[in-house]
Amino acid sequence: MIKILFQEMIDKMASVLGRTFGIIDRFSEVIACTDSTEIGKFKSISFQSISTSDFFIKDSITYMYFGDKTDEEFAIFIAGDDDFAFRYSYLLSVTLTTSVRYYNQNHSRLEFIKNLIFDNILPGDIVFKAKSLKFLEKVGRVCLLVRFTAPLSDVCVLDVMKRIFPDASKDFVISISDSDIAIIKEFSCQVNENKLEELASSITNTLSVDYNIKSAVGVGSIARTLNDLPASFRCAQVALEVRKVFENEKNIAIYSQLGIARLIYQLPVALCKVFLSEVFKKCPIDSIDHDLMFTIHKFFENSLNISETARKLFVHRNTLVYRIDKIKKVTGLDLRSFEDAIVFKVALMVHKYIRDTLPNC
Repeated sequence: MIKILFQEMIDKMASVLGRTFGIIDRFSEVIACTDSTEIGKFKSISFQSISTSDFFIKDSITYMYFGDKTDEEFAIFIAGDDDFAFRYSYLLSVTLTTSVRYYNQNHSRLEFIKNLIFDNILPGDIVFKAKSLKFLEKVGRVCLLVRFTAPLSDVCVLDVMKRIFPDASKDFVISISDSDIAIIKEFSCQVNENKLEELASSITNTLSVDYNIKSAVGVGSIARTLNDLPASFRCAQVALEVRKVFENEKNIAIYSQLGIARLIYQLPVALCKVFLSEVFKKCPIDSIDHDLMFTIHKFFENSLNISETARKLFVHRNTLVYRIDKIKKVTGLDLRSFEDAIVFKVALMVHKYIRDTLPNC
């Protein structure tokens, strides 16, 4: 809020001026002051009398108007009716007018981006509004969705994210929910997946090391134009949801690297069930015993390499071959066959998707 901005500026100037001064709004309410006990009180003065004159003095207090008559209006007040009070009230009014304009511009830009990613702006209005707010068109942008995966302390995570991304004219930090914050990051040069992964990693590391906050980051698709930003936001959301199902141990999920997992995540449940019933006609997947299933996962982890899998399982090669033959006998799928292995791998992912996200289905 602009009141916070005013108070921060006043706190920095307080020791220099050495006098009580503050700001009132158009209702003559004190909204910021060097004397905190005055905040919320009303000055016994008509704001109109201030706004229609160069300066106004009442009860040994100098008032000077600043702001925008078509938008927000404020006035400086400073103790004293001497030349010092006049000069400093004038300097403060000039400084604060510039600050208000800068704040309003950035606030409008932030609201535009927020409405944009939520699809609250008509496509035909995007270009017009972007030009009026001086957005650059020919730059790359991407949405990063930060999700806090553990209960938060008293730390204001929105302020933390704004400190990580301090350039409010290019990067936008948007609160989505109690656990999610979106960052719209602008890139002036060509961006690639490695750079995005480094950025996401730096966010999770900073939150963990400096603030003891556990988080995960979903990286959306690259938006070449502002019209592409809503899709980037949705992709970041999907990336986090897919991560929760298939790669829960990782704290970074990049949409473009999700591969077949993102397709499975968007399949209808009925279709998934039909697929599983067709693949495991001989034996339902849930009836495969734990040892065989553990062997299957290790075989996939080691890229279908029998020797390497046997070494990791601490078993003889022939023992592993025996288990693979047993799997073929039980399921009808030979994991040594590339096509059968693909079908089995996809089936495992589909089963995990149904089990972990739709337990009641």
